Amino acid sequence: MIASELAPAKINLTLHVTGQRSDGYHLLDSLVVFTEIGDTLSARKLQGLSLSITGPESAGLGAGADNLVLRAARLIGASDLALTLEKCLPLASGIGGGSSDAAACLRLVARLRGLAMPTTRAVLGLGADVPVCLTPRTCRMQGIGEAVTPLPTLPSFWLVLVNPRVEVPTPKVFRALAQRDNAPMPATLPQWRQADDLFEFLAEQRNDLQAPACQIAPQITQVLQALSGTGGCALSRMSGSGATCFGLFASQDAAQQAEAALKAAYPGWWVAATGLVAAQYSRATT
Repeated sequence: MIASELAPAKINLTLHVTGQRSDGYHLLDSLVVFTEIGDTLSARKLQGLSLSITGPESAGLGAGADNLVLRAARLIGASDLALTLEKCLPLASGIGGGSSDAAACLRLVARLRGLAMPTTRAVLGLGADVPVCLTPRTCRMQGIGEAVTPLPTLPSFWLVLVNPRVEVPTPKVFRALAQRDNAPMPATLPQWRQADDLFEFLAEQRNDLQAPACQIAPQITQVLQALSGTGGCALSRMSGSGATCFGLFASQDAAQQAEAALKAAYPGWWVAATGLVAAQYSRATT
């Protein structure tokens, strides 16, 4: 039997940098959602532990021992599994691809082998975004990534994700951040009944890493402007430390029209229209 697990893209609808610890780790406050599109990790029984990588975005990603999927597999005690990662999300793009892949590996192995999940502290050793990816659902992420609070289902809306194929190293973005003690989101988040209510709230929030990332990679500004110029885009913003940006749309039709227009105008960009991931994100096939 071959079992598989979706590793959905992680989108930071907001990302407030609220402080910095003495050990250098930054404190964050972020509204996080996960999308229908993502990578897929599959496993079949085979002696030893191995990883192969396929997919349209696999170029440049090594399958050596330092790959996050194999590190996650070793952390949970996996053995006698041949893992295959179908890479569909751009590398190092601010949408949690590697972290989501690692979290998918932990879920998949736990399900197949009946193993307990590692502790949050151990999972943080894989990366600050891995804990929030363990259960891909709408949540509020705080601290350095260890404090994850599930939130009610959001009103229905669609996103268009755009990556201009430029590298924006996360450490460089944080070093360029002018202020590290910014205001968090409200202590109690509203209950949004309609997409417009959510969009209005998000417009009042921030991604504090967007400005320094745009300084490092001006192409991000071009992406944000291109998204804003499409019909029906309520808000455009960068996710994570970039370079992927998102546009928010009230309808699937508007999002798909924007996707088509951007692909035609910018054939070198990675562009994808998507909804939010459903509650059931794992699957098994024979």
